[in-house]
Amino acid sequence: MDRRTLLTSVAVGAAVGVGAGMGYARVAGDGGESAQGPTARAGSRPAGSVVRLNMVTSWPKNMPGLGEAAERVAATASELSGGTLEIKVYAAGELVGAFEVFDAVATGAADLYHAADYYWQGKHPAYPFFTAVPFGMTALEQLAWIDYGGGAQLWEELGAQFGIVPMAAANTCHQTGGWFKRELSGLADLRGLKMRIPGIGGEMIRRLGGAAVAIPGGEIFQSLQSGVIDAAEFVGPWNDMGLGFYREAPFYYGPGLHEPGAILAVGVNKRVFDALSAEHQAILRASCRAVVNWSMGEFTWRNAEALRVLARDHGVRIRPFPDDIMAAAAAVSREIWAEAGATDAIGRRIYESFTTALGVLRPWTEGVEGRYYPLRQTFLETD
Repeated sequence: MDRRTLLTSVAVGAAVGVGAGMGYARVAGDGGESAQGPTARAGSRPAGSVVRLNMVTSWPKNMPGLGEAAERVAATASELSGGTLEIKVYAAGELVGAFEVFDAVATGAADLYHAADYYWQGKHPAYPFFTAVPFGMTALEQLAWIDYGGGAQLWEELGAQFGIVPMAAANTCHQTGGWFKRELSGLADLRGLKMRIPGIGGEMIRRLGGAAVAIPGGEIFQSLQSGVIDAAEFVGPWNDMGLGFYREAPFYYGPGLHEPGAILAVGVNKRVFDALSAEHQAILRASCRAVVNWSMGEFTWRNAEALRVLARDHGVRIRPFPDDIMAAAAAVSREIWAEAGATDAIGRRIYESFTTALGVLRPWTEGVEGRYYPLRQTFLETD
């Protein structure tokens, strides 16, 4: 199988979307750089022409895992294309702010972004289903829904409203519940608590009596230090340890009920994507999927290492959420899910697809894998 055929096959399985938008891909060929118009067709590029794209991200520069995922998409695309698809990656704040990348791509000011799509909840309430929702799917379940349960098609349709072509481009796997300055004894301790937490998880905290604050990852430590917030969640032990959250908030709670799996996304301007050759489209899709595979192993391993270091070397006090917080969080999350699905026709279909897929997956994931973990614990603890 030659490279073109292989890439096309991988891309078909990568489950990515199409939409409508504006903007141009920058192309450099023998005659120098030129802008390809919005009517350029896939596969219409001259053989050997070099395409240069700008990617804006929501991550601090060189951030492990998150920023690296964006860089790996770019590096993989360059390698697979033999250098004919070049993507320059910009950290949050270098071209636009962390939460401005969606608009930059939708308007054509940038070509593609790497971010978490639940940041765009203000654009449409159903966007969090394509990153994470409380008590929702794990990373593997998300992949199953996106690739085989109809999730990709709905994601594409939602993105089309904004001129964005979405594709999964990493997964942090199970995240942790967050860092708290004070120990939690029960639900009453959340009242008035200011917490950095985005997406539907933020709405969950608001309904439990707290105040959800939207802060980019690079500003969380300073906000904890200054008292702007009392608690914060970001990703997991690996990223959180590197950002030093434990120095200001020594209580680390879990599980991460708000994000049992978290898809990170590449969103491409529709006209830029359509102007790419068929091979470059396939390469971009394959590069994103490769990073999904890389990220799941990386996050799992690095989080396990970091959690041990946090407890052993930094005195972090790891706690489970009190039972009444878990119960109340589940109750309000059901309401929030349903409300997100009641906004319009596409929101309803996303909600129905998500809940149907979860119903299909649960007997397998909970009935097989879920029952395996306590059995393994018994085995390992037996002399």
